[in-house]
Amino acid sequence: MIGKLNHIAIAVPDINAAAALYRETLGAQVSDAVPQPDHGVTTIFIELPNTKVELLEPLGEGSPIAKFLERNPDGGIHHICYEVDDIDAASDRLTQKGLRILGDGEPKIGAHGKPVLFLHPKDLNGTLVELEQA
Repeated sequence: MIGKLNHIAIAVPDINAAAALYRETLGAQVSDAVPQPDHGVTTIFIELPNTKVELLEPLGEGSPIAKFLERNPDGGIHHICYEVDDIDAASDRLTQKGLRILGDGEPKIGAHGKPVLFLHPKDLNGTLVELEQA
């Protein structure tokens, strides 16, 4: 059911400093910062030959990333994202298997302009998993 790894998301307290580290120290191709107000984050994507790394910085007080950074002030891996061919079919299958979808259970439009869902980390070995329509 799951397809390729789309990205690994890293929460960071300073997105510009993190982007500079990837660009200047690691020599990576780094996108511009894009505010995602519907998700309470600002994102930057680092393009790799086989996947992407998404840097996440809180956008506003109610950001879920702000809560993550309270527990992890230096930042850290926040979630991993897998592609699925049909997000509605994936949602149905996973809920039938007892997995919980966060929020209202309906797909939202993610940073790539495609439908996404987040699965409860307690159902997946302590890892927050995002599914994105391929």
